[in-house]
Amino acid sequence: MMDMERVNDYMARVSASEHTTFPPADGEMKVGLDLGTAYIVLVVLDGADNPVACEKQAASVLRDGVVVDYLGALQIVCELKRRLEQRLGRELERCAIAMPAGTESSARTHQYVAEGAGFEVTAVLDEPTAANAVYQIDNGVVVDIGGGTTGLAVLREGKVVRIEDEPTGGTHLTLVLAGNYHIPFAEAESIKQDYARHKEIFPVVRPVVEKMAAIVKRYVDKTETETLYLCGGTCCLTGIEEVFARETGIRTVKPADPFLVTPAGIAMNCK
Repeated sequence: MMDMERVNDYMARVSASEHTTFPPADGEMKVGLDLGTAYIVLVVLDGADNPVACEKQAASVLRDGVVVDYLGALQIVCELKRRLEQRLGRELERCAIAMPAGTESSARTHQYVAEGAGFEVTAVLDEPTAANAVYQIDNGVVVDIGGGTTGLAVLREGKVVRIEDEPTGGTHLTLVLAGNYHIPFAEAESIKQDYARHKEIFPVVRPVVEKMAAIVKRYVDKTETETLYLCGGTCCLTGIEEVFARETGIRTVKPADPFLVTPAGIAMNCK
């Protein structure tokens, strides 16, 4: 079982590191680069995995986990790296990367982006497995819902025994909102991120959330699974865990701030 209090405390500090630079416990810097469909994130931890600093930027340079604008992705990563190095007063040399499960063919492009920004890539992971570095569960299913895809990792006795990923993520929610309200995509994205409007928009996006849950249900045996553990920016949507629990018949939980779980977990795997 996941220690929710521990995870919530840790993620609160990761989130705080966007605005506060914490002194590292040692000289080691571990960096996680998350090239997402909606955001690109860099998280820096010290050698003991304590959060040090974080930078992120909205981006539209990937589609369903695949880099479609290499130069755009490279420019953003270079800028985020520059900001972090300015905050830390030192060069960041190594990073780990991750991508949606099942998109291994795009790993090379992700690596080229990181290397183009001046990083040595020391580890390549799938996103749900990276998230479990934070969750530390032995048995259950980690579900990572980003901007483009819904991915999952099935864990048995601490080992990943299955990973799956299918298109359908936060971008699809935004497209539905844009069509329903007859507004531009950017405005719909702002509405989606406004917690005060989640109750209003939930009936509009519920069918997409149900499709996400159906993806998980297709691959997970509820007789062998006690809990689903959600993470990813799309899981910030209020009430999403209730739909998953109802559609899959499996207990579903998420931390208070699921957005930066995967980037932090990627950083933990930086060697």
